[in-house]
Amino acid sequence: MSWLWDPFLDYPFMRMAFLAVFFVGVTCATLGVYVVLRRMAFIGDALAHTVLPGIVIAYFYGWNLFWGALVAGLITALGIGWLSRRQELREDTAIGVLFTGMFALGILMISTVRSFRDFQGILFGNVLGITPANLILLAIVAVLVLGTILLLFKEMELVSYDPNFAEVIGLNTETLRYVLMILLAFTVVSGIQAVGVVLTSALLITPAAAASLLTDRLPVMMLISSLFAILGGIIGLYTSYYFPVSSGAAIVLACTVIFGFAYTFRTLRRKQPNQ
Repeated sequence: MSWLWDPFLDYPFMRMAFLAVFFVGVTCATLGVYVVLRRMAFIGDALAHTVLPGIVIAYFYGWNLFWGALVAGLITALGIGWLSRRQELREDTAIGVLFTGMFALGILMISTVRSFRDFQGILFGNVLGITPANLILLAIVAVLVLGTILLLFKEMELVSYDPNFAEVIGLNTETLRYVLMILLAFTVVSGIQAVGVVLTSALLITPAAAASLLTDRLPVMMLISSLFAILGGIIGLYTSYYFPVSSGAAIVLACTVIFGFAYTFRTLRRKQPNQ
């Protein structure tokens, strides 16, 4: 059993990576449940890509990349809410417009840099290179996002399941939607440090989608989603340690395999009463 413990006992960077995966996984998986229930899966992908201009601008001026990404993410999140606030433009259309525009702007900026290699870590992630400062930031974002969800749990649950009824009883659904957008921006930006721009959206959606196949109860769904994200992170870390593969990609693929098992289990359970 030494192969199971050696990576974490012998190498501090593996312990740091595990803690990073824990914070990012729990945050993404919990908030991802709302994204799946509200059928907003595209927004995770959009935010993960639209932070690119902010990252590039921060890189050019020597600023902290996190804050550059966060500003771009918040602009995108609030922009989506503003464009679709009066239903003159569908939310998915607003996402598509800002997604393509911001991402193209980021690519245009990257094309002015001599080496694309400068942005490989941002695009594809480097969970094995997490620093103590990065870890503290991930922990702060996790506490912020999960604390907000806890405070607004009943309201956000009702808006996710039945937004029309929530509006009828007097809930400010527009404000709650902005809150969700802002939390998504924080979550995506923090996730970028672990698995990169390209793969963050999958970590946000896949564990939550797998959990939604197994239960209809929101708290249980969030718990299962978080466990799936952490399990996928651990499997991905072991895979990247023992094989020469990308840790970020390994984590997301592990989550995809878990989704496959959940889907198979759901299918078999549906067929069982008919036999």
